[in-house]
Amino acid sequence: MKYMKQFAIILAVTCVGEILKYFIPLPIPASIYGLVIMLALLISGLVKLDDVNDVATFLIEIMPMMFIPAGVGLMTAWSKLQPVLLPILFITFATTVLVMLVTGKVTDALTAGQAVPDERLEAAEKELARIEKEEVRLKEEIAGAKKKAGDDCNSGGEA
Repeated sequence: MKYMKQFAIILAVTCVGEILKYFIPLPIPASIYGLVIMLALLISGLVKLDDVNDVATFLIEIMPMMFIPAGVGLMTAWSKLQPVLLPILFITFATTVLVMLVTGKVTDALTAGQAVPDERLEAAEKELARIEKEEVRLKEEIAGAKKKAGDDCNSGGEA
């Protein structure tokens, strides 16, 4: 029953994406609407990750099988695809590299000047501060012991 509920949530969000695609005259695929809605629901807490995690993981695991029909379609259209194969491969490669470069540059621009939190660095800084405090305490203790030893020597010589 748990899987049925999770699948129903994913299906409902997908259906809302399809409905939005029908009513909003933008060239955005319905799946993108659905992904944005799911993201908003997860961020807002209306849908918990545990409410969809198992079925989503299953769907991702079987995703390669979903490409079989597209592959068969390419095989049946091979005679039409063969004359333009080289330009299609070049365009596919070039746009993939372009998307990777643009994504990297946008990410760099958005994160410029922001310190990336590093738990190990924070832990090391806390440990260093603790050690410095301990060092100061020990120096004070040594100075106090030397002063006391000096006082004992001075008072011992006078008696």
